[in-house]
Amino acid sequence: MRFVSITCEQREAMLAVVGAKTVDALFEDIPPAARLERPVDLPDGMSEIDLARHMRGLSARNRHAGDTVVFAGAGCYDHHIPSVVDHVVRRPEFFTAYTPYQPEVSQGTLQAIYEYQTMVCELTAMDVANASMYDGATAFVEAALMACRLTRRSRVLVAGSVLPEWAQALSTYASSGLFEAVTVPARGGAVDPGLVRESITEDTAAVLVASPNMWGCLEEVGALARAAHDGGALLVVAANPVLLGLLEPPGALGADIVVAEGQSLGGSMSFGGPGLGLFACRSEHLRQLPGRLVGRTVDVDGSAAFVLTLSTREQHIRREKATSNICSNHALNALATGVHLCALGARGLADIARASMAKARYLRDGLIASGRFKAPWERPFGYEFALTFDGDLSGMRDRMMERGYLAGVPMPSPEGETVVFAVTEKRTRQEMDAFIREVGAL
Repeated sequence: MRFVSITCEQREAMLAVVGAKTVDALFEDIPPAARLERPVDLPDGMSEIDLARHMRGLSARNRHAGDTVVFAGAGCYDHHIPSVVDHVVRRPEFFTAYTPYQPEVSQGTLQAIYEYQTMVCELTAMDVANASMYDGATAFVEAALMACRLTRRSRVLVAGSVLPEWAQALSTYASSGLFEAVTVPARGGAVDPGLVRESITEDTAAVLVASPNMWGCLEEVGALARAAHDGGALLVVAANPVLLGLLEPPGALGADIVVAEGQSLGGSMSFGGPGLGLFACRSEHLRQLPGRLVGRTVDVDGSAAFVLTLSTREQHIRREKATSNICSNHALNALATGVHLCALGARGLADIARASMAKARYLRDGLIASGRFKAPWERPFGYEFALTFDGDLSGMRDRMMERGYLAGVPMPSPEGETVVFAVTEKRTRQEMDAFIREVGAL
């Protein structure tokens, strides 16, 4: 959007309408101490050509994924996005639409959401999914709130292996007094189901865990489900949707609510956002589902039609009955995810997960063989893994960035500071070999 300044004549016309003779008179109700009594200290304006050149120069100072070999993840991943995704989401019918309040004129958007919901259910092995949340972290919090409503309890256990940003989002909501969040410590790369079982009390609503977790390790979801259910609590699992194309889904392992960050399915990294929160649950919990849900019916002519079937939002029902104050969903991001999954198909998604996992093991073995890294534990993992570095970790990452590598994400652990590497299907053997060689020579 280009800025076009008003003319002097337009300014005088506006002042006349409000009854002020000058701009200073317009602001005379503001106390003098709060007013800037000197000209704004800004440089002279530029021509459009000079300004465009200046902005390109500023942009060139950033490093971006296109000219960097990315070995970082921690919730935001450098996956390939098929060109068909952008072609579809940039269509004006989708790109300019805000939200489908009027079903009769929003059939395309509603059908896209309906198909997205169906694919989320298939991925997670759950019965029902909503139209999406803002991101994975807020979906994680909404799952905790939903569990408290369902069980009429007010305490949740959160695994200490959850991403720090997600745990912080949960803590922020808990500080309101709506529920209590208690962290169960993790050691050896995962949380101990036995410790979780011991920590469950009669007021525990849910156990919240991420698998893979902050270090890329897979948690014992089945054992955690049994521990939660034996104590009358629900199990909430945050998953990686790409890995769900290959691994057994949380729903088949006993999870009651499954959430995920959907950026890796058709979303660019874009400096960390916007993301997309996947949210799915079992059918018996449908009435407490946050956000909204699109359903399929038939119109008066017997043709298929799509409508907002459930929307327990405070904009639609009495505030005290609302399940959440989320005011919309990330429909465009959900559309990108749907298109991405359609383009890949079940076999394509499994191939990407399999390739990413194989390449992650290749890089991990090579880094350990270099002598500069050690494995703090041996646990099953997806396509992220944690290592400790023999030396200055921050300095290593800075030097590797100068050479064009984003060398993992520092992540604390009870065993000491680790660096978590992510390897997607985009990485080549040449890139990994070069990285191993160069980091080993530091």
